[in-house]
Amino acid sequence: MRVHRAVRAAASAEASIGSVRSCASRPRFLCLNAATRGAATPAAGRGQGAQRYFSESRNLRAGAAEAVLKQAAADPSALSQETIIDNLDEVEKGRLARIRNIGIAAHIDSGKTTATERVLFYTGRINAIHEVRGKDAVGAKMDSMELEREKGITIQSAATFCDWVKKEDGKEEKYHINLIDTPGHIDFTIEVERALRVLDGAVMILCAVSGVQSQTITVDRQMRRYNVPRISFINKMDRMGANPFKAVDQINQKLRIPAAALQVPIGSEDSFMGVVDLIRMKAIYNDGPRGEVIRETDEIPESVQKLAEERRKMLIETLADVDDEIAEIFLEERTPTPEQMKAAIRRATIALKFTPVLMGSALADKSVQPMLDAVCDYLPNPAEVENLALDKRRDEASVKLVSYNSLPFVGLAFKLEESNYGQLTYIRVYQGSLKKGMNVFNARTDKRVKVPRIVRMHSNEMEEVPEIGAGEICAVFGVDCASGDTFTDGTLPYSMSSMFVPDPVISLSIKPKMTKDTGNFSKAMNRFQREDPTFRVHVDAESQETIISGMGELHLDIYVERMRREYKVEVETGQPQVAYRETITQHTTFDHTLKKQTGGAGDYARVVGFMEPIEPGPTGYGPSKFRQEVTGGSISEKFLFACEKGFLASCEKGPLIGHPVLGTSMIVNDGATHMTDSSEMAFKNATQQAFRKAFKEAKPQVLEPLMKTTITAPNEFQGNIVGLLNKRNAIINETEIGPEDFTLLADCSLNAMFGFSSQLRAATQGKGEFGMEFSHYAPAPGQLQKELIAKHEKMQADRHKK
Repeated sequence: MRVHRAVRAAASAEASIGSVRSCASRPRFLCLNAATRGAATPAAGRGQGAQRYFSESRNLRAGAAEAVLKQAAADPSALSQETIIDNLDEVEKGRLARIRNIGIAAHIDSGKTTATERVLFYTGRINAIHEVRGKDAVGAKMDSMELEREKGITIQSAATFCDWVKKEDGKEEKYHINLIDTPGHIDFTIEVERALRVLDGAVMILCAVSGVQSQTITVDRQMRRYNVPRISFINKMDRMGANPFKAVDQINQKLRIPAAALQVPIGSEDSFMGVVDLIRMKAIYNDGPRGEVIRETDEIPESVQKLAEERRKMLIETLADVDDEIAEIFLEERTPTPEQMKAAIRRATIALKFTPVLMGSALADKSVQPMLDAVCDYLPNPAEVENLALDKRRDEASVKLVSYNSLPFVGLAFKLEESNYGQLTYIRVYQGSLKKGMNVFNARTDKRVKVPRIVRMHSNEMEEVPEIGAGEICAVFGVDCASGDTFTDGTLPYSMSSMFVPDPVISLSIKPKMTKDTGNFSKAMNRFQREDPTFRVHVDAESQETIISGMGELHLDIYVERMRREYKVEVETGQPQVAYRETITQHTTFDHTLKKQTGGAGDYARVVGFMEPIEPGPTGYGPSKFRQEVTGGSISEKFLFACEKGFLASCEKGPLIGHPVLGTSMIVNDGATHMTDSSEMAFKNATQQAFRKAFKEAKPQVLEPLMKTTITAPNEFQGNIVGLLNKRNAIINETEIGPEDFTLLADCSLNAMFGFSSQLRAATQGKGEFGMEFSHYAPAPGQLQKELIAKHEKMQADRHKK
């Protein structure tokens, strides 16, 4: 009987080819890892010929799982999530159905951490609620860093887990929720990026007064990038000016995703008391000192009865637009049952066609529990989400990951942290299970590592566990890896990509104040780079300064402060030195003789010729060139080579401000030698002296780098941005105006762009974005040239004094 059922399960998996169901597709993986290693079978392993074939004589569960795995590798596009769920073992299906991996993301100060604190309290993970700014000297649980509690902001995303007991049809069902609280500031956008990269669903929190804000739009873009279904929670309903329906309209218009309220508020602003559930038409109130007791009643207050009926109709109409089953009921002029509405909301949410909107106030301890119920009702479990990897042995062909415990292990390291016990690596398990003491293979390095310890994270606390199943999130100690590495058990040649990493937009030069701190300074730099892919460090080849780059001034300020607190290193920061260039503007001749007699053989060299500018081409100023036009052998070949060396050495550090020379041509057409005193060194030095003298007579000038700058912002801020660029003497090349946003392309001096990111945010309410890349060199303004030359001369004079 078992074998028959196994074969039947395998057949149903095969039959699903060609019948792709409209489930939420998540094609979010591109390979960044090692090269391919020749062809392999779909279920490749480590047996003979690097192949592994599955035994047909296994039990029912393994037979079904293997059939699905074979098809996941052979034709992932034809394997629907329904087939994967249908072939799940009953025990496994029950476990996965009760797991939710969610993130909480929103604009700055929308109440993410406050809402998370209530979730932890109501689920019994913490015994008391503490406020975000740490006024009671404790601070919110998820803001474990001292800096976070001082500033009242989230800097690092923090992971936790909790169990929520939900009442369903008189029965109690326990759901296991892995939750990540993310920062709101754009400077820490990578924390949101990597959280959404591994999560199955998200709660997007909006302020009832402000609605959709700039960072809400950024978070929405990130959720779309990774195809993450979301429910929306309108927070701060007790604030003056709260208008949840304005926020619902903005989700529809600005985020372009159909949305409808599942609740309407009872009372508003400071008289906000609770909500009416539009699906079951019940009033929900929070009782008890911290709102821990939920009271439901069929009596809807008269003041909101009409609004509730109106909004329920709007909900059904919106669902009819996004779900076929409700559309049929709607066209037949029937009223859907609560069960039908819930099923439709779940289908549409998982398919990324709809976002249900709930409302409440986390700070006032109202309506957070219904939001938790909605997470369980409408967000997907790990088996319902499509995750793809790439098979390195089959030219990186896509394969679907299947969340069965019985299959070979595949996991992704998505975040690194330094702790007192060494490197802590956060891993999302996509397939198979991870056990303590297990050997895993890093797909990028092909190295085998042992997992000595597995923990579940609760902010900065941890709880040791022996094993983690498919679809869950954990952290491991003692595994050396980089952020974005794929781990397998060695039997599958699979690899997954890292997340999208935005380019840094601001840089600072940095150095330790005390030389003795250099060791700790280097340790801090290495650690911060490993933890945060948007924090970059390099040494400028010209100025030899250490340059740090990041997503904003706050981002870099936080790292400077962390260096002071965690490593006891005081640092000095400043604007990095701009890579200027020098050139000449007119023709000049030279006739220079070097003559030195110091007893014995002396130095003698005479070089005659001229210098002239090279006209800039379409790509700007070209490199400087040396040419010899000596006739009659007045200077021998080997001495002419020495002249060229002297010219190239002079071009590396120009006479004007010590920067490289561009667009200058030097021609040597005559000279003289001495039978004993001439040498290659003499001709090299003579050329350098002639170059320096002639350069200053040829009306030299300083060139500055111009950056090709692209700015995108909403149309209403166009005047502000043009004003900002005019102040910086930018040349506006092109403007493209769209229905809502405009894109402006300009050439702007790099020197003038320092501090631009914060001014752009101020001028566009945080909605503007910009990017820069080097374009070409152009003459610097006269006043700047004078300042740079005077500064260089002063430095030279100070050096000679010493």
